[in-house]
Amino acid sequence: MLDIGIPEDYVVAHTAIPQQLHRPAVFFDRDGTLNKDAGYTHKIAEFEWMEGAIDAIRACNDAGYLVFVVTNQAGVAHGYYGTADVEKLHRWMNEQLFAHGAHIDDFRYCPFHPEGRDPNFAFASPYRKPGPKMLEDLIVRWYVDASHSLMIGDSQMDVDAGVAAGVRSVLWEGQALAVLVSSMLQQR
Repeated sequence: MLDIGIPEDYVVAHTAIPQQLHRPAVFFDRDGTLNKDAGYTHKIAEFEWMEGAIDAIRACNDAGYLVFVVTNQAGVAHGYYGTADVEKLHRWMNEQLFAHGAHIDDFRYCPFHPEGRDPNFAFASPYRKPGPKMLEDLIVRWYVDASHSLMIGDSQMDVDAGVAAGVRSVLWEGQALAVLVSSMLQQR
C-alpha cells in the first residue's frame, strides 16, 4: 500500500500508479470462442463453455491482464430475446468463473443489427463488430495498454474489430484455447 504523504512512497507512486492503471487486456469474443455457439445463445440452460475457456480466462487473470468479452448480440434486434437476458447470462458466466478462481472484468455487447425486427435496435452501429467501438470504449474506460493487448475470436469480424482498435488479434480455429492463450501471453 502506498501512502503519498510519505516522501518515499510519493516518489514510487509516480510510476507505480500509472503502471497499475495502464494494463494490457485480453478481449474475447463470446459465442463460438468462450462457449459453444448454439445460435443466439441467451439461456443459461443452453450455455456450454468451450473446453479450456475457464482455464484460459484464469491464466489471463493470473498474468495480470484485464479480461473483457465483446460480443455481437443480434438476437436482441431480431426480437429473439432482450437485453436483460444477455445481462443475466453474463452475470451467470462470472458466477461460474468466480467458483473457479477466475473472472471477466467487463462485458460489452452490441444489440443492434440493421436488419432487425425491433425498431429500437434495427440500425447499423459502430459498436457492432467488425467495428472497433466496443473495444475502444473498454480501452478508454479501463486505461488499457492496447499495444500489449490481444483480441481472440472465431470469426474474421472479431479479428477485424481488434485490428481496427489497434489490438493484436488472433483467429481462434478450435485449438485448445487455454494453450493458445498461454502461448500468446508468453509472447508479450
